[in-house]
Amino acid sequence: MARKKKEAALGGTGEWIVTYSDMVTLLLCFFVALFDTTEVDVVQLNQMISSLNNIGMGASTGGNTLSVGRMAELGNSINSLPSMEKGKMLATAKKKAVSLFQPEIKSNKVRVSSDERGIVISLASDAFFRPASADINIDETRSMLVRLSELLKSDELEGRKFRIEGHTDSSPTDPAGPWQSNWELSAARALGVLHYLSDFGVPESRFQVSGLAATMPIADDSTAEGRAYNRRVDIIILDEGHL
Repeated sequence: MARKKKEAALGGTGEWIVTYSDMVTLLLCFFVALFDTTEVDVVQLNQMISSLNNIGMGASTGGNTLSVGRMAELGNSINSLPSMEKGKMLATAKKKAVSLFQPEIKSNKVRVSSDERGIVISLASDAFFRPASADINIDETRSMLVRLSELLKSDELEGRKFRIEGHTDSSPTDPAGPWQSNWELSAARALGVLHYLSDFGVPESRFQVSGLAATMPIADDSTAEGRAYNRRVDIIILDEGHL
């Protein structure tokens, strides 16, 4: 008799726990839909998922409960939300850059674009440097470099890394000049931009710097106009996959 009562009690528990698990599952999905992605605490969410798994969700018979596999997929989806938010912030930073540098964009001194690496802000070397020199025309370009430094320090780009790339056209350097080749010239120009951005408050530790000479043209190097486009310094706001 006592054994039958015990079995009956266990059976009753099994019935209500299924309904309870389904209700908790629905509540979880509801609150996930209400999450502000800027405030997702991934650690707490994973703890919650683990707790729900521990009480038998997905292991109970009957009812349409979430399986352990589905719960894991839900956790993976939420884990990706902070990265999605960072992507939105990068898009916001690009719009901000276009607005900040509108006068220079109209005069072809600056170009703002994006590729698989992230946001690319290209400075026309002819507007920023003296011919065949790595000396920046700071009197004419200070305002733009200050605005650039403020963009790189903005909240949208907090924690981001940057790469500065110097580029030249294919014309050889003057043998009597200070640069043995375009490699040295492109590297020196990239370093010159780095030094001013650092002076304006952007930590040097956030930068990578390289000189690429004429190895990455963006226009036809056989024309004067194309060569002018190719002579540039690119500041790249790196996407997470290219850090």
